[in-house]
Amino acid sequence: MLKSTLKGVTALWLIFVVLVVPACSPYFNQPMQTSRASLGVAAPGNEDLVNLPAPQQKIVAAVYKFRDQTGQYKPSVNGASWSTAVTQGTTTILLKSLEESGWFSPIERENLGNLLNERKIIRSTRAEAEAMTGKKEPVLPGLLFAGIILEGGIISYDANVITGGAGLRYFSAGGSGQYREDKVTVYLRAISTSTGEILKTVYTSKTILSQSVDFGVFRYVKFKRLLEAETGFTYNEPSEMAVKEAIDKAVQSLIIEGIQEGYWKLKNKEEMESPVIKEYFKEREEIQHADIHGQIMSNRRGLIGASIAGGVIHYKGDYSKPDLEPFGEAGIRLSTPNNLAFDLRLGRGKLAATENFELTVNIAEANINYFIFPKLKYSPYLQVGAGALTTGRKLGDFFNDTAADAVTPFVKAGIGMEYLVTPRLGVDFNASSTYMLNDKLDNLERGRFNDYFWTGKVGINYYFNLYK
Repeated sequence: MLKSTLKGVTALWLIFVVLVVPACSPYFNQPMQTSRASLGVAAPGNEDLVNLPAPQQKIVAAVYKFRDQTGQYKPSVNGASWSTAVTQGTTTILLKSLEESGWFSPIERENLGNLLNERKIIRSTRAEAEAMTGKKEPVLPGLLFAGIILEGGIISYDANVITGGAGLRYFSAGGSGQYREDKVTVYLRAISTSTGEILKTVYTSKTILSQSVDFGVFRYVKFKRLLEAETGFTYNEPSEMAVKEAIDKAVQSLIIEGIQEGYWKLKNKEEMESPVIKEYFKEREEIQHADIHGQIMSNRRGLIGASIAGGVIHYKGDYSKPDLEPFGEAGIRLSTPNNLAFDLRLGRGKLAATENFELTVNIAEANINYFIFPKLKYSPYLQVGAGALTTGRKLGDFFNDTAADAVTPFVKAGIGMEYLVTPRLGVDFNASSTYMLNDKLDNLERGRFNDYFWTGKVGINYYFNLYK
């Protein structure tokens, strides 16, 4: 009876995990009924555009067409899709961004024929009224002409710029996740209507994220009782919002670049030091050193650094039932501007097994680290090294002739990940395997292989100087 109850509780617990834990966020937002029309949500980053300092005078701008120039169709895994990858109404989006900036007075040019026809109707109607009543009708005011014309469009849409995913399944229960990033690029240029000179050209890009997560279980919880449950969600960033964000950024860039070039002016010159403008110039400087994914590429990890780390050590030798024991180390690091870094480290730990084996060891080693992404804030790395350990009680026994017979040489290999919290301070995660060059470490010889041990540690690296 108790066993049956426990199995029932287990089944309920599995259902809870499957239906609630991995996907609670989308379930809180899932639609239960139709919704009413609402005002459009502001694009992310729109505050940088609307919070720009006021202009000395608004710029009259004309936009004839600002459209998708890629001809790109929406990618599909099920065959051809004749839907376009991005919205075709980008002229309207640009006009909205110009209005929100507070720097422009946009005038109608996209459907100029409709406007001119309507003005003809107004003139004709007024002429007829004047002929019938004899009263002179007011003259229709002239059209406002533009100081600049804005041209450009969406010139690139790249699908599947980055794709990836991960999954895990154990005893018919598990989950997986996948993601994909597309990229849209917008160019915008301002043209002087008096001279035809192209005053400024800017371009911006925006990634479009799609991701899916699913979780499921399929197993027998009791004889002839099968439990099957699954859940998941898919999120696709709206391409229209991504295009709006890219156009907002292009308009902001055009305004600030134009201020710097002297094409238009601020109402108050002091506002050139406003946070929005200063942040833009900082971003412009950083983007000069960015890769195609927008990640800042710069020299990191100064020439000399100090390290301290702690973790666990796991003995694998001739005694059975090995234990996990604490381990600590400190050292210095010499880094190059490229992929390589060299470590000199001293450490202390304990090798132990449940069956009557315990040995305190002091370790000295030299390592070569190869960083895969040396110019990013985070980088996985590969590590190889060599050194020696002594079973003496003190680190000074390395230099004590009487302890020479206790020194055992080794080679090692490992992998790690370093994340730079600041330009000088990095958090380091490392796992390595250390293999003895003889089988005398535990004074017992069994099998074909020498003694070895695994080490897992977390450390902090501090760099005293930085490369320029």
